[in-house]
Amino acid sequence: MEKKVNILVTGTPCVGKTTFSQLLQDKLKEEHIGTFHYINLSTLIVEKQLYKKWNKEFDVPEFDEDMVCDELESVMQQGGVILEFHSCSFFPERWFQLIVLLRATNTQLYDRQTARGYKENKITENIQCEIMEVTSEAVYESYKPEIIMELQSNTVEDMEKNIDAVVERLQGFSAESMTN
Repeated sequence: MEKKVNILVTGTPCVGKTTFSQLLQDKLKEEHIGTFHYINLSTLIVEKQLYKKWNKEFDVPEFDEDMVCDELESVMQQGGVILEFHSCSFFPERWFQLIVLLRATNTQLYDRQTARGYKENKITENIQCEIMEVTSEAVYESYKPEIIMELQSNTVEDMEKNIDAVVERLQGFSAESMTN
């Protein structure tokens, strides 16, 4: 029996990962492609305390990779997961059959992070990470290029096109891997 598809949605903070993941989950159900379990890993890390230390400078937990992987292992083995997180290099490669790397312009990132009330030092670091392609580099170093979809996420129209592109890509997977 084939395993259900797992999808990783990743990118710099504020590229639209959460909105994209939630809309994708809804669209996949609507299109009868499969029922996927959406996990916002940042939220899970805080809720389950999957960290040993809190970074006061950036006001974020410094997550523990082993604790995170241990927490996710069984659900990832079952498949049918849309996992959303800004980091990716520590996940086992076997967990994912599709990687969605969302990108946005620096102006979009700045405006979105400012609107969320991020501190200036956090905004600066996040935008520098996007400029230096930190997440992109981690994705391409960690996963086979044929499973990566790199998509621009600047507008509502981009989001809609991206959802459609991923749905189309998933329709190429076997029916059994989508619904079992």
